[in-house]
Amino acid sequence: MRIGSITLEQPLLLAPMEDVTDIAFRLICKRNGADVVYTEFVNAEGLVRDSMSTLRKLTILDEERPIGIQIYGAEIPSMVRAASIAEGASPELIDINAGCWVKDVALRGAGAGLLQDPDKMEAMVRAVVQAVSLPVTVKTRLGWDESSINIVDIAKRVEAAGAAALTIHCRTRTQGLRGVVNYSHIPEVKRAVSIPVFVNGDVRTPEDAKRVFKETGCDGVMIGRGAIENPWLFQQTKYFLTTGNKLPPPTLNERVRLFLEHVGLSVSLKGERKGVIELRKHFSGYLHGIPNVARFRSELMTIVDRQQLTERLLEFRDRTEPVGTPLS
Repeated sequence: MRIGSITLEQPLLLAPMEDVTDIAFRLICKRNGADVVYTEFVNAEGLVRDSMSTLRKLTILDEERPIGIQIYGAEIPSMVRAASIAEGASPELIDINAGCWVKDVALRGAGAGLLQDPDKMEAMVRAVVQAVSLPVTVKTRLGWDESSINIVDIAKRVEAAGAAALTIHCRTRTQGLRGVVNYSHIPEVKRAVSIPVFVNGDVRTPEDAKRVFKETGCDGVMIGRGAIENPWLFQQTKYFLTTGNKLPPPTLNERVRLFLEHVGLSVSLKGERKGVIELRKHFSGYLHGIPNVARFRSELMTIVDRQQLTERLLEFRDRTEPVGTPLS
Protein backbone atom coordinates (compact mmCIF):
# COMPACT_ATOMS: atom_id res chain seq x y z
CA MET A 1 0.00 0.00 0.00
CA ARG A 2 1.02 3.62 -0.43
CA ILE A 3 0.31 6.52 1.90
CA GLY A 4 1.70 9.62 0.27
CA SER A 5 5.41 8.99 -0.28
CA ILE A 6 5.46 5.89 1.93
CA THR A 7 5.22 2.37 0.54
CA LEU A 8 4.27 -0.19 3.18
CA GLU A 9 3.57 -3.91 3.28
CA GLN A 10 1.98 -5.32 6.43
CA PRO A 11 3.63 -2.56 8.45
CA LEU A 12 4.31 -2.40 12.17
CA LEU A 13 3.88 1.12 13.52
CA LEU A 14 4.97 2.69 16.79
CA ALA A 15 1.99 4.35 18.45
CA PRO A 16 2.15 7.99 19.52
CA MET A 17 2.42 8.07 23.33
CA GLU A 18 2.68 11.14 25.53
CA ASP A 19 5.95 11.36 27.48
CA VAL A 20 7.13 8.15 25.78
CA THR A 21 7.68 8.50 22.04
CA ASP A 22 10.40 11.12 22.18
CA ILE A 23 13.24 11.10 19.66
CA ALA A 24 15.38 8.68 21.65
CA PHE A 25 12.68 6.03 21.97
CA ARG A 26 11.58 6.49 18.38
CA LEU A 27 15.14 5.83 17.24
CA ILE A 28 15.39 2.73 19.44
CA CYS A 29 12.20 1.34 17.92
CA LYS A 30 13.18 2.35 14.39
CA ARG A 31 16.54 0.61 14.74
CA ASN A 32 14.72 -2.48 15.94
CA GLY A 33 12.18 -2.87 13.18
CA ALA A 34 9.42 -0.25 13.42
CA ASP A 35 8.26 0.75 9.93
CA VAL A 36 6.62 4.04 10.88
CA VAL A 37 6.95 6.02 14.11
CA TYR A 38 4.88 8.86 15.56
CA THR A 39 5.67 11.79 17.81
CA GLU A 40 4.17 12.38 21.21
CA PHE A 41 0.79 14.11 21.22
CA VAL A 42 1.21 17.70 20.03
CA ASN A 43 -1.25 20.21 21.45
CA ALA A 44 -2.69 22.34 18.65
CA GLU A 45 -3.24 25.33 20.93
CA GLY A 46 0.36 25.07 22.11
CA LEU A 47 1.61 25.24 18.53
CA VAL A 48 -0.58 28.21 17.73
CA ARG A 49 0.71 30.02 20.84
CA ASP A 50 4.35 29.24 19.93
CA SER A 51 4.88 27.28 23.15
CA MET A 52 8.54 26.25 23.13
CA SER A 53 7.84 22.94 24.89
CA THR A 54 5.24 22.12 22.24
CA LEU A 55 7.37 23.27 19.32
CA ARG A 56 10.22 21.04 20.50
CA LYS A 57 8.01 18.03 19.87
CA LEU A 58 8.21 18.80 16.14
CA THR A 59 11.93 18.04 16.00
CA ILE A 60 12.62 15.16 13.61
CA LEU A 61 15.84 13.36 12.70
CA ASP A 62 16.27 11.82 9.25
CA GLU A 63 16.97 8.39 10.74
CA GLU A 64 13.44 8.30 12.14
CA ARG A 65 11.69 8.54 8.80
CA PRO A 66 9.00 7.82 7.85
CA ILE A 67 7.39 9.63 10.76
CA GLY A 68 4.01 11.14 11.55
CA ILE A 69 3.32 14.14 13.76
CA GLN A 70 0.15 13.66 15.78
CA ILE A 71 -1.84 16.75 16.72
CA TYR A 72 -4.87 17.10 18.96
CA GLY A 73 -7.35 19.81 19.77
CA ALA A 74 -11.02 20.65 20.10
CA GLU A 75 -11.25 23.64 17.76
CA ILE A 76 -11.06 23.29 14.00
CA PRO A 77 -9.30 26.63 13.31
CA SER A 78 -6.48 25.85 15.74
CA MET A 79 -6.14 22.32 14.35
CA VAL A 80 -5.83 23.74 10.84
CA ARG A 81 -3.19 26.22 11.94
CA ALA A 82 -1.36 23.55 13.94
CA ALA A 83 -1.32 21.18 10.98
CA SER A 84 0.24 23.89 8.81
CA ILE A 85 2.91 24.53 11.45
CA ALA A 86 3.57 20.80 11.81
CA GLU A 87 3.90 20.48 8.03
CA GLY A 88 6.82 22.88 8.27
CA ALA A 89 8.75 20.20 10.18
CA SER A 90 8.54 18.00 7.04
CA PRO A 91 7.08 14.78 8.45
CA GLU A 92 5.69 12.19 6.08
CA LEU A 93 2.26 12.27 7.74
CA ILE A 94 0.01 14.46 9.86
CA ASP A 95 -2.11 12.39 12.25
CA ILE A 96 -5.24 13.63 14.01
CA ASN A 97 -5.72 12.32 17.53
CA ALA A 98 -9.37 11.35 17.87
CA GLY A 99 -8.74 8.63 20.43
CA CYS A 100 -7.14 10.03 23.59
CA TRP A 101 -9.36 8.91 26.47
CA VAL A 102 -7.87 11.08 29.23
CA LYS A 103 -10.53 13.28 30.86
CA ASP A 104 -8.68 16.57 30.43
CA VAL A 105 -8.62 15.93 26.68
CA ALA A 106 -11.78 13.98 25.88
CA LEU A 107 -14.23 15.90 28.08
CA ARG A 108 -13.34 19.18 26.39
CA GLY A 109 -14.11 17.78 22.96
CA ALA A 110 -10.64 16.79 21.76
CA GLY A 111 -9.22 13.30 21.29
CA ALA A 112 -11.89 10.66 21.86
CA GLY A 113 -14.33 13.45 22.65
CA LEU A 114 -14.72 13.84 18.89
CA LEU A 115 -16.45 10.44 18.84
CA GLN A 116 -19.48 12.14 20.40
CA ASP A 117 -19.66 14.62 17.53
CA PRO A 118 -19.04 12.76 14.24
CA ASP A 119 -20.01 15.82 12.19
CA LYS A 120 -17.32 17.86 13.89
CA MET A 121 -14.74 15.10 13.47
CA GLU A 122 -15.51 14.86 9.77
CA ALA A 123 -15.32 18.63 9.37
CA MET A 124 -12.02 18.75 11.26
CA VAL A 125 -10.45 16.05 9.11
CA ARG A 126 -11.65 17.74 5.93
CA ALA A 127 -10.31 21.12 7.02
CA VAL A 128 -6.90 19.73 7.95
CA VAL A 129 -6.68 17.75 4.71
CA GLN A 130 -7.40 20.91 2.73
CA ALA A 131 -4.85 22.92 4.72
CA VAL A 132 -1.78 20.75 4.13
CA SER A 133 -0.15 18.94 1.23
CA LEU A 134 0.87 15.92 3.32
CA PRO A 135 -1.28 12.82 3.81
CA VAL A 136 -3.54 13.15 6.86
CA THR A 137 -4.33 10.09 8.95
CA VAL A 138 -6.64 9.61 11.92
CA LYS A 139 -6.31 7.56 15.11
CA THR A 140 -9.49 6.86 17.03
CA ARG A 141 -11.43 4.28 19.07
CA LEU A 142 -14.46 2.05 18.60
CA GLY A 143 -16.79 4.60 20.15
CA TRP A 144 -17.44 6.56 23.32
CA ASP A 145 -18.81 3.57 25.23
CA GLU A 146 -20.26 0.12 24.60
CA SER A 147 -23.69 1.54 23.87
CA SER A 148 -22.43 3.99 21.26
CA ILE A 149 -19.91 2.09 19.14
CA ASN A 150 -19.88 4.02 15.87
CA ILE A 151 -16.56 3.11 14.30
CA VAL A 152 -18.00 2.02 10.94
CA ASP A 153 -19.75 5.37 10.50
CA ILE A 154 -16.62 7.20 11.69
CA ALA A 155 -14.46 5.29 9.21
CA LYS A 156 -16.74 6.21 6.32
CA ARG A 157 -16.75 9.84 7.39
CA VAL A 158 -12.98 10.24 7.74
CA GLU A 159 -12.46 8.56 4.36
CA ALA A 160 -15.01 10.90 2.77
CA ALA A 161 -13.18 13.81 4.39
CA GLY A 162 -9.95 12.81 2.69
CA ALA A 163 -8.05 10.86 5.33
CA ALA A 164 -5.30 8.68 3.87
CA ALA A 165 -5.48 5.97 6.56
CA LEU A 166 -7.26 5.14 9.80
CA THR A 167 -5.88 3.60 12.98
CA ILE A 168 -8.33 2.10 15.46
CA HIS A 169 -7.60 1.40 19.10
CA CYS A 170 -10.00 -1.46 19.71
CA ARG A 171 -11.46 -0.20 22.97
CA THR A 172 -14.05 2.46 23.75
CA ARG A 173 -13.24 5.77 25.38
CA THR A 174 -14.79 4.71 28.69
CA GLN A 175 -12.54 1.64 28.80
CA GLY A 176 -9.41 3.75 28.60
CA LEU A 177 -6.63 1.17 28.66
CA ARG A 178 -8.60 -1.30 30.77
CA GLY A 179 -10.62 -4.35 29.87
CA VAL A 180 -10.52 -6.58 26.84
CA VAL A 181 -9.85 -5.26 23.36
CA ASN A 182 -12.55 -5.99 20.81
CA TYR A 183 -11.28 -6.63 17.29
CA SER A 184 -14.63 -7.89 16.00
CA HIS A 185 -15.66 -4.59 14.38
CA ILE A 186 -12.57 -4.29 12.18
CA PRO A 187 -13.65 -6.65 9.36
CA GLU A 188 -16.79 -4.55 8.90
CA VAL A 189 -14.68 -1.39 8.83
CA LYS A 190 -12.44 -2.96 6.20
CA ARG A 191 -15.47 -3.75 4.05
CA ALA A 192 -16.80 -0.22 4.45
CA VAL A 193 -13.73 1.77 3.38
CA SER A 194 -10.89 1.51 0.88
CA ILE A 195 -8.21 3.41 2.83
CA PRO A 196 -5.67 1.41 4.87
CA VAL A 197 -6.88 0.40 8.33
CA PHE A 198 -4.39 -0.16 11.13
CA VAL A 199 -5.24 -1.88 14.41
CA ASN A 200 -3.97 -0.90 17.86
CA GLY A 201 -4.50 -2.37 21.31
CA ASP A 202 -2.85 -5.09 23.41
CA VAL A 203 -0.31 -6.32 20.86
CA ARG A 204 2.44 -7.54 23.16
CA THR A 205 3.83 -10.61 21.39
CA PRO A 206 4.49 -11.71 17.80
CA GLU A 207 1.61 -14.16 18.19
CA ASP A 208 -0.70 -11.28 19.11
CA ALA A 209 0.22 -9.44 15.92
CA LYS A 210 -0.30 -12.52 13.77
CA ARG A 211 -3.71 -13.12 15.33
CA VAL A 212 -4.77 -9.52 14.74
CA PHE A 213 -3.76 -9.64 11.07
CA LYS A 214 -5.60 -12.94 10.62
CA GLU A 215 -8.77 -12.10 12.54
CA THR A 216 -9.29 -8.57 11.25
CA GLY A 217 -7.79 -8.43 7.77
CA CYS A 218 -6.20 -5.12 8.78
CA ASP A 219 -3.45 -3.50 6.75
CA GLY A 220 -1.03 -2.94 9.62
CA VAL A 221 -0.58 -3.19 13.37
CA MET A 222 0.27 -0.29 15.65
CA ILE A 223 2.14 -1.15 18.85
CA GLY A 224 2.13 1.04 21.94
CA ARG A 225 2.67 -0.28 25.46
CA GLY A 226 4.01 -3.54 24.08
CA ALA A 227 7.01 -1.62 22.71
CA ILE A 228 7.71 -0.05 26.10
CA GLU A 229 7.74 -3.52 27.65
CA ASN A 230 9.79 -4.97 24.81
CA PRO A 231 11.62 -2.65 22.37
CA TRP A 232 12.61 -5.73 20.33
CA LEU A 233 8.96 -6.54 19.59
CA PHE A 234 8.98 -5.08 16.08
CA GLN A 235 11.88 -7.20 14.80
CA GLN A 236 10.63 -10.26 16.69
CA THR A 237 7.22 -9.87 15.07
CA LYS A 238 8.58 -9.35 11.57
CA TYR A 239 10.69 -12.48 11.86
CA PHE A 240 7.74 -14.48 13.16
CA LEU A 241 5.38 -13.27 10.43
CA THR A 242 7.96 -14.02 7.73
CA THR A 243 9.29 -17.38 8.90
CA GLY A 244 6.77 -18.77 11.35
CA ASN A 245 9.60 -19.14 13.84
CA LYS A 246 10.45 -17.12 16.93
CA LEU A 247 13.72 -15.33 17.47
CA PRO A 248 15.55 -16.25 20.67
CA PRO A 249 14.77 -13.72 23.38
CA PRO A 250 17.40 -11.09 24.09
CA THR A 251 20.08 -12.08 26.55
CA LEU A 252 20.89 -9.94 29.55
CA ASN A 253 23.94 -8.64 27.71
CA GLU A 254 21.76 -7.62 24.74
CA ARG A 255 19.30 -5.92 27.05
CA VAL A 256 21.99 -3.93 28.79
CA ARG A 257 23.58 -2.98 25.46
CA LEU A 258 20.29 -1.59 24.08
CA PHE A 259 19.54 0.05 27.42
CA LEU A 260 22.88 1.89 27.30
CA GLU A 261 22.26 2.89 23.68
CA HIS A 262 18.97 4.41 24.81
CA VAL A 263 20.74 6.18 27.69
CA GLY A 264 23.25 7.69 25.27
CA LEU A 265 20.54 8.94 22.93
CA SER A 266 18.46 10.42 25.72
CA VAL A 267 21.39 12.23 27.34
CA SER A 268 22.69 13.58 24.02
CA LEU A 269 19.27 15.00 23.18
CA LYS A 270 18.15 16.29 26.58
CA GLY A 271 21.23 16.76 28.71
CA GLU A 272 22.48 14.45 31.42
CA ARG A 273 20.14 14.89 34.36
CA LYS A 274 16.93 15.23 32.36
CA GLY A 275 17.99 12.52 29.92
CA VAL A 276 18.55 10.01 32.73
CA ILE A 277 15.47 10.92 34.76
CA GLU A 278 13.11 10.73 31.78
CA LEU A 279 14.36 7.22 31.00
CA ARG A 280 12.94 5.85 34.25
CA LYS A 281 9.68 4.88 32.59
CA HIS A 282 11.66 2.42 30.43
CA PHE A 283 13.59 0.66 33.21
CA SER A 284 10.93 -2.01 33.73
CA GLY A 285 10.89 -2.91 30.05
CA TYR A 286 14.62 -3.45 29.71
CA LEU A 287 14.73 -5.50 32.93
CA HIS A 288 11.45 -7.37 32.48
CA GLY A 289 11.64 -11.08 33.16
CA ILE A 290 14.92 -11.02 35.07
CA PRO A 291 14.49 -12.80 38.43
CA ASN A 292 14.79 -10.79 41.64
CA VAL A 293 15.32 -7.51 39.84
CA ALA A 294 12.91 -5.32 41.81
CA ARG A 295 15.47 -4.06 44.32
CA PHE A 296 17.97 -3.23 41.57
CA ARG A 297 15.32 -1.40 39.57
CA SER A 298 14.42 0.67 42.63
CA GLU A 299 18.09 1.57 43.03
CA LEU A 300 18.27 2.75 39.42
CA MET A 301 15.33 5.06 40.04
CA THR A 302 17.50 7.18 42.34
CA ILE A 303 20.31 7.74 39.81
CA VAL A 304 20.58 11.02 37.88
CA ASP A 305 24.12 10.59 36.51
CA ARG A 306 24.90 8.83 33.23
CA GLN A 307 28.23 7.41 34.36
CA GLN A 308 26.77 5.99 37.55
CA LEU A 309 23.83 4.49 35.67
CA THR A 310 26.20 2.90 33.16
CA GLU A 311 28.44 1.51 35.88
CA ARG A 312 25.53 0.02 37.81
CA LEU A 313 24.09 -1.63 34.70
CA LEU A 314 27.43 -3.16 33.74
CA GLU A 315 28.04 -4.35 37.30
CA PHE A 316 24.59 -5.93 37.37
CA ARG A 317 25.21 -7.63 34.03
CA ASP A 318 28.58 -8.99 35.11
CA ARG A 319 27.36 -10.45 38.39
CA THR A 320 24.08 -11.83 37.09
CA GLU A 321 23.82 -15.04 35.14
CA PRO A 322 22.82 -14.12 31.58
CA VAL A 323 19.19 -14.86 30.97
CA GLY A 324 17.07 -15.28 27.90
CA THR A 325 13.68 -14.85 29.50
CA PRO A 326 11.13 -13.68 26.94
CA LEU A 327 9.96 -10.10 27.33
CA SER A 328 6.26 -10.82 27.56
